[in-house]
Amino acid sequence: MRIELRFTDDVAIVRLSGKFVAGSDGPFLRQKVAELIDAGSRKVILDFEEVPYIDSTGLGFLAGSQKVAQSAGASVVLVSLNEHVKRVIDNVQLTQFFLVAASEADALAKLKAVAPPPQEPSPAPAKATRRRKRAATPGAQGEQGS
Repeated sequence: MRIELRFTDDVAIVRLSGKFVAGSDGPFLRQKVAELIDAGSRKVILDFEEVPYIDSTGLGFLAGSQKVAQSAGASVVLVSLNEHVKRVIDNVQLTQFFLVAASEADALAKLKAVAPPPQEPSPAPAKATRRRKRAATPGAQGEQGS
């Protein structure tokens, strides 16, 4: 499995090529997507145009990547799924968790249409408070007798 990474505006495009089978590919790619999201990418396209085959390793990658993206408020679009890959993803009902597009251009259009995730409001700056000094009252601290 080979990956190629590039950016178009604010969209990270991960082009995959080769069979997506057992081995280190799944964990490596899941980590790569997590790093993109940790670095601030909120729009990711996974391009499967050159992926003829996918097994459970690839499915685990997709599920893990979607979980990372969802928790960060990011959107992931699967692009150019061939019939085999689409059938496998459909059979395990993963398609419902992703945006799917026929081409990169369609994916970019879908991502533009997706509203950006709501930003958590930043807390208002704390107001400075001033404390008044209390005037010492006679006898308040205890009187010392002679």
